[in-house]
Amino acid sequence: QVQLVESGGGLVQAGGSLRLSCAASGSTVSRYAMGWFRQAPGKEREFVAGINWKGDRTYQDSVKGRFSISRDNAKNTVALQMNSLKPEDTAVYYCAARLWYIATTPAEYGYWGQGTQVTVSS
Repeated sequence: QVQLVESGGGLVQAGGSLRLSCAASGSTVSRYAMGWFRQAPGKEREFVAGINWKGDRTYQDSVKGRFSISRDNAKNTVALQMNSLKPEDTAVYYCAARLWYIATTPAEYGYWGQGTQVTVSS
């Protein structure tokens, strides 16, 4: 059982940066792979980035080189550093968790946070 809470969303101009944070609680959190997803109005939820317990990372092509995912197991937190933001990045961003391996579809994750809004103006 894992509980997740996202924070750090907001309104920024194109080219700006935001850092999202996900606070996790529950048993064996360090053994979970963590993922960030996003969902824009009228769109399906899509994978953004993921990280496993040993620090392996996976990124969606559209954010590679701009976004960086990291985790601090001692603090049970996962962060998503977002640089060079574009209006197309506007969405609600969700933190998700599953055991061991990184996955790229929402159905493969059993635990979700409430989401945090990111809006990028042109």
